[in-house]
Amino acid sequence: MWIFYSADSSKCLFAIWNQWCLCLCLLFAPVRADDACLSSCVCARDSGTVTCHDGEDTEVPGGIPEWTSTLILGGNNISTLQRGAFSSNGTDLEITHLSLSYNGIQVIEPYAFLGLSRLHLLDLSHNRLVSISARAFHGLLELRSLYLNSSLLSPATAQLSDALGTQSLRNLHRLELAGNRLTSIPLVRLDIYNLHTLVLTNNSIESIGGENVSSLYQQSRMRVYLSFNPFRCNCDLEEFYYWLKNSSLQCPDAARLLCSEPEAKRGIPLEQLRGEDVDCMNENLETVSYVFLGLVLALIGVVFLMVLYLNREGIKRWLNNIREACRDQMEVYHYRYEQDSDPRLANVAV
Repeated sequence: MWIFYSADSSKCLFAIWNQWCLCLCLLFAPVRADDACLSSCVCARDSGTVTCHDGEDTEVPGGIPEWTSTLILGGNNISTLQRGAFSSNGTDLEITHLSLSYNGIQVIEPYAFLGLSRLHLLDLSHNRLVSISARAFHGLLELRSLYLNSSLLSPATAQLSDALGTQSLRNLHRLELAGNRLTSIPLVRLDIYNLHTLVLTNNSIESIGGENVSSLYQQSRMRVYLSFNPFRCNCDLEEFYYWLKNSSLQCPDAARLLCSEPEAKRGIPLEQLRGEDVDCMNENLETVSYVFLGLVLALIGVVFLMVLYLNREGIKRWLNNIREACRDQMEVYHYRYEQDSDPRLANVAV
């Protein structure tokens, strides 16, 4: 009986000793580098958010915790997003929301977002992009929202169409391109995307081309925002005008679309225009009318010159007769003037 109790006690003491050792190991074990918060950032592990604001970083900081789902980098000086900027150790991150606004980013290199295959939202607003690679957004198959508001300078504007044409963005639902001085919709084809919202406000769009209008008719569920653009309300706007009339629900801010030119229509909402204001046939007829009037006047002038030429002898005699008559009349006036001015001639006459 004593032997059994001693063995049982030994097991109990051994188990307690193991538990204490385990607690001590966990207490003094070093924190994994992958779980540590960066010194220049603020981390909220419960929400999976890492915020790095107003630092002096010139590139995307390394050592982002693996548990990060939302990464906010702002107020830094990251001039270039290099290839694999978010894939330092070659593994995919769990980030679903990435904000890179106000970082002075100028260049996005090819494959800059490798390792972010789960990314749903990307905000690149308020940067100074001058170069965007055609493969800048490669690999973002799950991306749903892309924000590029007030970010594009002239060189990048020309490259934007190629960058957005990648098949990686076929699941994109929302695209915002406000405040970039765009002169047209930078999407060659709208049917390759799954767009629900397209924001093009505060740009330099004067008209929407026929190909884009046809795509808008096909993408009936998409909502397009176009306010604060300088629309030129002439014949070139005809197709877009009739789309706006027939599909006003697709353009929620249709009431705020105003004419910028011509001067007579400045400030008039597009919805208040009449069909003849943008009718190409009427404009062509008006042009033809002016041309025809010019031809008629030119023909009348030619006929008049021909009449003068054919009657040049008669006109010459007529002009000579008028000149002789004028000369005789002037001599009479001159003679009378001399008589009136000389008193002696006046007495002789009496």
